[in-house]
Amino acid sequence: MQTERAQRFTDKRVVVTGAAGGLGATVVKLFQAEGAQVVATDVAAGDGIVACDLADDAARDAFVASALEELGGLDVLCNVAGIQQFAELGKLTAAGLRKHFDVNAVAPLLLAQSFAPALIESKGNIVSVASISSVMGQPYNAQYCASKAALLLGMRALAVEFGTQGVRVNLVSPGGIDTPMIQAAAHGLPENTDWNLIAKSQSVMPGFMPPEEVAENLLYLASDAARSVTGANLVVDRGVVW
Repeated sequence: MQTERAQRFTDKRVVVTGAAGGLGATVVKLFQAEGAQVVATDVAAGDGIVACDLADDAARDAFVASALEELGGLDVLCNVAGIQQFAELGKLTAAGLRKHFDVNAVAPLLLAQSFAPALIESKGNIVSVASISSVMGQPYNAQYCASKAALLLGMRALAVEFGTQGVRVNLVSPGGIDTPMIQAAAHGLPENTDWNLIAKSQSVMPGFMPPEEVAENLLYLASDAARSVTGANLVVDRGVVW
């Protein structure tokens, strides 16, 4: 029997990126279940999802304008969108590296810039999905690790900058989540993968996490229960030893 959720976000205005993926879709569902008005976006349109390539400056600016017009302001920016493609050093390309940085780090920072006036007005907050890959080296994952590390420190810098204006900025760094993105990324591992290296970043609790276990932490940081939390990076990884 499903229990009734607390209405922590009644009448709150929320933007969620990466809303078509396993984690993003779950985040949208939970925000809506707690009374939020949500504008959701992903690279492709879907049921209740606005299509937007966040790496495209014009498309991103248009999305921001339409979201603010629809919502009339903003209380929470939830950056979930991200890409991950495993590649050994010899297979890295400039285009692939730029794409990872554009989607995983640049777009969230520019969205924060664009939504800043609305967030300052509402004393709102930003919650972004980083990764344990932002705080530890992982084999065949350099472009993802580097881009998520940039996101982590970029958002922490914003936490300092926005703090005096009443805007909180936090991150969640998950380990492996049972989503299509991580399943697809695994296909990019090289044929000669050194599984001893892979094993060094495995969690002590086996298995991938369901998206709900990560989404709940995003909503906590976005809620008033975390009103004194800013600049935090909440690691949710089932005990990866690093």
